[in-house]
Amino acid sequence: MNTTEAKGKWNEQKGILKQKFAMLTDNDLMFAEGKKEEMLGRLEVKLGKTKEELRKIIESI
Repeated sequence: MNTTEAKGKWNEQKGILKQKFAMLTDNDLMFAEGKKEEMLGRLEVKLGKTKEELRKIIESI
């Protein structure tokens, strides 16, 4: 999968997450290369879920 495909897939997943968790903003879901753990940390605090729970949610999309 190239970078363009990965970004497209993330944009789709981001939309689904925003539908599922209405309190999430674009800033919460901002994904920069090398900053995955930082993003998961923001989501962990905002949603009250563990990083493992968040990974499962994202993988299930």
